[in-house]
Amino acid sequence: MKIDPQSSADLSAQIAQSIRDAIISGQLIVDERLPSESELAEQFNVSRPTVREALKRLAAQSLIRTQRGATGGAFVNRLSFEGAYSQQVTTSTLLLSMNAVSFDTACEARYALERACASLSAQRRTADQLATMRAEIFRQAQPGLTDEAFCASDVAFHRALVDGAGNPVLSYQLAGAVEAMQPLMNMITFTARSREEIIALHTKIANALEARDVEKVDAVLVQLESYTRQLAQDVAEKKRKPA
Repeated sequence: MKIDPQSSADLSAQIAQSIRDAIISGQLIVDERLPSESELAEQFNVSRPTVREALKRLAAQSLIRTQRGATGGAFVNRLSFEGAYSQQVTTSTLLLSMNAVSFDTACEARYALERACASLSAQRRTADQLATMRAEIFRQAQPGLTDEAFCASDVAFHRALVDGAGNPVLSYQLAGAVEAMQPLMNMITFTARSREEIIALHTKIANALEARDVEKVDAVLVQLESYTRQLAQDVAEKKRKPA
């Protein structure tokens, strides 16, 4: 592990990257104890506070964990899909908001990815995942449900559909598409949408998944995408019209 002291990049960032590369390459393995702060400071020829900052960066990414006591120190963490899930959602949310991604672009990406899961979900979905979708449909139909709660239920419904594919890599990759893009789309369209229409489409999806009907699931997702795009278009046109 080494850094370039002549580089303009922050030294703590370089150290974090060097240790990250060692973990990815297998040079450092899961549960292996890292050298102490003083040893790392000597190895990289930097101060201990600089090393400490690098370790904080790695801990924030769940790549290492720290333990106290005589046998404590910093250890290589076993990064799980579940542990990285929230970071994926946060990153996707920031990318969407900071880069002013258009509604159509977000909508196209989200449904293209979700439809990619549809065939697997129709084959592999569990009874529990189907029950989750049914429960969310019931929740969405409750009188007095707030827009925020409806949005959360919408996300939970589609999350169950994606998880039904039984592929943790797909579930992780789609975390941003469903949990970052869905609230964005709901926020834009909630004033124009019909909850009854969405519930009807969700019910069709659940029924198709229960019947393991791949083509039907795909067809209803196409309908849902078309409906969502039309809502956004209606909202945009309404905003353009003079008051």
